[in-house]
Amino acid sequence: MTDAEEKAPPAADRAYALTKELVLTGALPGGHLFSEGEIADRLGVSRTPVREAFLRLQAEDLLRLIPKRGAVVVPVPPGEAEDVLDAREAVEIGAVRRLLRRPELVPAAVEALREALRVQQERADAADLHGFAEADEAFHRTLVEAGRNALTTRFYATLADRQRRMSVHALGPIPGQIPVVLREHAELIGIVEQGDEAAFAFALRAHLDGTHRR
Repeated sequence: MTDAEEKAPPAADRAYALTKELVLTGALPGGHLFSEGEIADRLGVSRTPVREAFLRLQAEDLLRLIPKRGAVVVPVPPGEAEDVLDAREAVEIGAVRRLLRRPELVPAAVEALREALRVQQERADAADLHGFAEADEAFHRTLVEAGRNALTTRFYATLADRQRRMSVHALGPIPGQIPVVLREHAELIGIVEQGDEAAFAFALRAHLDGTHRR
């Protein structure tokens, strides 16, 4: 076995990562039926690790397994998007409220947010929708991490996959919305820097409405 083979992730992990990425980016859309063999052929592995990956993704409510046929991508359930947005709004506003109680932490938080926005701008310039969606999630997660609440930070991380999927769905058909998202993110950073909690809550709600509740 070569050094590269020894360092390669297990086949089940590679099958899991590939399939999950295809679902989250919309390459495998909701309702799509596909087989273990399709993933196995792409990776050059047997079906056994792919079956293990599918079971993991079924536990995450991304796939529904159909005996002897394969798996169906689970569409986003009605109402789930609204649930995610409500949870995000509550957590992000709470994080900024907590941050602003400690003004000495604001400069570092603003710097981290600007770096997250820079990465997002790079993805936009490269017309990389999937990378942009990932960077969008990272920007908002940076807001939450700035609040330094370990419990809400861990909870927020559980929303990451849903956020990416929602962003691709919302922005893919309307690429002209991407510059709006970037501008609104810059405005959110400015509000945090100014220390205006009420203005942040208003701006965040408008931002989520404009992106996801159109």
